[in-house]
Amino acid sequence: MSRVVHFEIPADNPERVAGFYKKVLGWDIQKWDGPMDYWLISTGMDSEPGIHGGIARKKDRPASGVLITAQVDSVDDCLKNIVIAGGSIVVPKRAIPGVGYQAHFRDPEGNVIGIMENDPSAHWTGDFPNPVRFADTKGKIKRVRKNQSHL
Repeated sequence: MSRVVHFEIPADNPERVAGFYKKVLGWDIQKWDGPMDYWLISTGMDSEPGIHGGIARKKDRPASGVLITAQVDSVDDCLKNIVIAGGSIVVPKRAIPGVGYQAHFRDPEGNVIGIMENDPSAHWTGDFPNPVRFADTKGKIKRVRKNQSHL
């Protein structure tokens, strides 16, 4: 069973929305020192129930609303099962350096969900800081940028 381990809030102005959630919910929000603009959200003590999240620039993500991410043993195996079960891949597997591997998929109802495989040895793949938008094309993935394709 895969548990929800992360959420992501989209924002045109991440600094503004970070200030909002700090003031309203008391969250600790810090800018990530990684290869893309990202703000890490701590929603409380690790000893308490709940999950932590992040804030991403809207232009850098495929989902239009809040994105939840589930922990999986293998992103590759999960992506195969997603397609078999009638879902589609929105963002193929990509490395997040020092964290692991991530992908996004669309369920049969159109919801975009993230999956994450922990692997601290994950290294840079060039997917950030300028993520490429992906479009669903009958079970295949097509990069929206000209002359590039995947799967």
